[in-house]
Amino acid sequence: MHIQNISQQNFTTRLLKNKTVLKTLEKISDHGTSFCAGTSLALSLVMRPVAIFSTPKVEKENKQYAATNSICSGLIKFGIVEAVALPIEKAVKNIDKYSEKFLDKKTIENLTKNTGTLTDSRSYKLMTQIIKLSTGFFTAIPKSMLTLALIPVLMGSIFKTKVQNPKEEKKVQQITPFTASNREIKEKLNFTGNIDKLSKVLGKIIDNKHFQNFAKKNETKDKNIAKHITAATDILLTTSFAVQTNNSKKIKENRKKALIYNNVISTAITLGGGYWLDKMIAKGSTNFIEKFKHINAKDPKLNKYIEGINILRPALIFAGIYYCVLPIFSTYLAEKVDKFIEKQKKS
Repeated sequence: MHIQNISQQNFTTRLLKNKTVLKTLEKISDHGTSFCAGTSLALSLVMRPVAIFSTPKVEKENKQYAATNSICSGLIKFGIVEAVALPIEKAVKNIDKYSEKFLDKKTIENLTKNTGTLTDSRSYKLMTQIIKLSTGFFTAIPKSMLTLALIPVLMGSIFKTKVQNPKEEKKVQQITPFTASNREIKEKLNFTGNIDKLSKVLGKIIDNKHFQNFAKKNETKDKNIAKHITAATDILLTTSFAVQTNNSKKIKENRKKALIYNNVISTAITLGGGYWLDKMIAKGSTNFIEKFKHINAKDPKLNKYIEGINILRPALIFAGIYYCVLPIFSTYLAEKVDKFIEKQKKS
C-alpha cells in the first residue's frame, strides 16, 4: 500500500511537471480569450447540435433554429475574438517583455513592491487578465448582431428554410458575417504591424491609479475573475440576442419566442449551475493549485501556469454545462414555455 502511494505521488509529480502540460497552461494564460472561444467553437459545431436534435417531443423547425443558432454563435464568436482578442493578447505580451517602454516608472514600482519583477506581480497579472478577457464582453453586442444575421443564411442553405420577409431574402443571401466582418474589423482596427501602438494604449490603462488600486485590493481573488467576466459576457450577449431576435424581420414569427426562451434558459441554468459546481470544487481546486505551486516552485513561469489553470477551470465547467449537458433540457423546456404562454394568450 505504501509503495502504491509513493508510485501515485511520483506519477502526479511527473504529470504536473510535464513540459507539454506546462506549455499548454502557458499558452492558455497568453491566449485565454482565444482558448475559451476555440473551446466554444468546437462544442457549438458538434456537441450542442447533436444534443438539440436528440431532444424528444420538440417541433423539428424549433430544433433546426436552435442548432443553427449554436453553429452561428460559435462561428461568429470565434471570428470576432480572433480578429480583436489576438492583437490585444500580443500587445499584452509585448508589455510583459518591454514594460519600461510602455509603462510609467511609478506604475512598475507600485506593482512590483513585494515581488521584484512585473511578471511575478499578482496585481499586474490580474490587470492584464481583465484586459484580455474583457474583449469578449465588449464585442458581445456585435456578436449577437452578426449571429442573428447569419442564422437565416444557414437555415436557408442547410434546411432550405425560407426567409420570413421575402423582400429581405436577397439581402440576407448576400450577408457573409463570418468572413467579411473579420476582414473589415481587421482593416478598421489596423492591428497588423501596430502592436506597439496598441501596447501604448493598454499601457495607459494599466497606468491608471484606480485600476491599480482595484487590482491590488483584489489580487487574491484572481482565480475568480475569469468566471465573473464570462458570466457578465454571457448575460450581455443573451440579452442583446433576445432583443434583436424579437425585433428581427428575418426570423419566422412563430419561432422567435422558442429561440429566445432557449437562449435565456440556457444562460440562466449555465451560470447558476456553473457557479454552484465551481464552488463545489473550489476547495479541491485550491488544494490542487497549492500542490502545483509546491512542485513547480522554482519555475520562473509559475504565475503564468496558475493563471492558465484559473482560466481553464471555469471555461471547461461552463462550456461542459452549456454545450453538452443543458441543450436537451433547454430546448424541450423552451418549447413547452412557448406553447404554454401562447395557450394562455388565446384563453
